[in-house]
Amino acid sequence: MKRFLNVILVVLVVAAIAGCGKKQEAEEMQPITMDSLSTMPAVPQAASDLKAQDAKTLSTVTPAVTKELGALPPAGPYKPAAIEIQTALKNAGYYTGSVDGKIGPKSKKAIAEFQKANGLKDDGKVGPKTWEVLSKYLNAPVELPKN
Repeated sequence: MKRFLNVILVVLVVAAIAGCGKKQEAEEMQPITMDSLSTMPAVPQAASDLKAQDAKTLSTVTPAVTKELGALPPAGPYKPAAIEIQTALKNAGYYTGSVDGKIGPKSKKAIAEFQKANGLKDDGKVGPKTWEVLSKYLNAPVELPKN
């Protein structure tokens, strides 16, 4: 049994060391910016089925189309985490509870009050329109009460 555990331990140590090398290689790579993404040619998945000439033509047309359309938006709307919602509501002055990452009755009431005050549908849910307005308060400095 000890021998088996020792073998497992050695395998884990070797795997950890091998993984560190890959991490260093990844750190040396430059991050991709939105500007570089918008200028990269997009090749559809079916391009592998095309003849070589068709694929060459496609790759020369795509950058022009990408430049004309501009950068593409992310796929689907951003869904904020409960902590982000509570933090933004607290910064905006609508939520007084603790930021615990749980949307309960206090959070829902604060959301509805925020929506009502900002001319939004007050349903107590943070959809794309509500988050568009509320997200402005996410990184706003919190005003502490004066003593």
